[in-house]
Amino acid sequence: MTIPSRPDPHRPAAPGNGAGWSGPLTAWSGGGGPAAPTDLPGRASGSAADALRDRLRDGLRATLARRLRADEDTGSPPLTAGAREAFALSVLVDLTEAHTSAELARGAAVLTPEDEQRVIHEVLAEVLGLGGLEPLLADPSIENININGDRVFVRRADGSRQRLPAITDSDTQLVELIRDLAAHAGVEERRWDRGAPMVNFHLADKSRVFAVMAVTARPSVSIRRHRFRHVTLSALRANGTIDYGLEALLAALVAARKNIVVAGGTTIGKTTMLLALADQIPPHERLVTVEDVYELGLDADERAHPDVVAMQVREPNTEGEGAISASDLVRAALRMSPDRVIVGEVRGPEVIPMLNAMSQGNDGSMTTLHSSTSRGVFGRLASYAVQGPERLPVEATNLLIASAIHVVVHLAEPRGERGRRVVSSVREVVDADGTQVITNELYRPGPDRRALPAAPPTGELLDDLVDVGFDPDVLSRGWWG
Repeated sequence: MTIPSRPDPHRPAAPGNGAGWSGPLTAWSGGGGPAAPTDLPGRASGSAADALRDRLRDGLRATLARRLRADEDTGSPPLTAGAREAFALSVLVDLTEAHTSAELARGAAVLTPEDEQRVIHEVLAEVLGLGGLEPLLADPSIENININGDRVFVRRADGSRQRLPAITDSDTQLVELIRDLAAHAGVEERRWDRGAPMVNFHLADKSRVFAVMAVTARPSVSIRRHRFRHVTLSALRANGTIDYGLEALLAALVAARKNIVVAGGTTIGKTTMLLALADQIPPHERLVTVEDVYELGLDADERAHPDVVAMQVREPNTEGEGAISASDLVRAALRMSPDRVIVGEVRGPEVIPMLNAMSQGNDGSMTTLHSSTSRGVFGRLASYAVQGPERLPVEATNLLIASAIHVVVHLAEPRGERGRRVVSSVREVVDADGTQVITNELYRPGPDRRALPAAPPTGELLDDLVDVGFDPDVLSRGWWG
């Protein structure tokens, strides 16, 4: 375990953005940034160009969809990004030749070879690229993007909100853009049509996309950004999410292999905290992650975590078959000899296999959960447990919670500081008594909701922390900047 050095309370916070980047965040002004495909210089125009564009768009989308389904049916691995682009380009060339031959046969006007090439690359960028989302996703200050038809709203890292221009010319174009992105995301095709009106997937930068149509008046898209991929506890201390005492405590909890639940409201930084805790896991340990949509990306850093199996929930196919739930994946994870199981977020009956994983020797496991208070975590877990096939009563669920979870870390927005996130509570799970889970709140919310030392750990927990080099003196004081 890396124990942070004791800070000088009079020294200002480290420069940078607080998440490992050396410079400050730069806001996007609304202009600039990469151009959308329709704004590329030298764009071919006119009815002949429009006819070719329509032919290429429809043909390429249909061909890619057939290829994706064929790969899935045969069990072939998905195309890499480079192979997908090469395949798409060859399809566009063939479609262009066929279109031009047909137009010449009926005596219609055709484009010059130079304009044909422009249209081919425009359509390639449009279908495989991000379209009008490009400048928004290139802006590191944007955390959330919400689109309702032609109404686009963003929330920035400082908590401010802004309405921006539409990213497509019509609802139909927005649907086509999201369909294209969903079709190329992850390891399998994700449908989005009236038969499957909701879709959930991630982009290449791990931004999480949820889109809905048919059950809403206009297509609606919500994008959750993760601006920082490599997050450390020291970076969270630098940006004010935790203080020195919390940094030392959280590092020791991971080193002592304590099972941790990170809780808080929506967009409060739970995944960011989970990544910072995972950064403390030694490289030699084998990790298995279970997620609705790939967000953690622990398998992408071979230096920090060389032995990671990342698993994602699978949606049913067009026949309604082949679905694999989070519960199925957590049970599978237990058969893969993991040192730790990390569940991106608990939101349903997977809570029972997750708690079983935590209580059956996979100590050091972690997950996140939505809850407005640290105390409310236990009621939320019990409500999820009732949904599972086991139908556990509250008393049995609480006994399982007490045997599985060691600590709850809760995040909140500090009072009067919009857009900031801080740890507000750290609660040790001690035991269960009927319908109550007995806990010991080590840090509780202060006047501004920042966590302040409240009670010492129980003797058993303290001994385990001291064994990994923890200094109990840090719990007797707080070092908030």
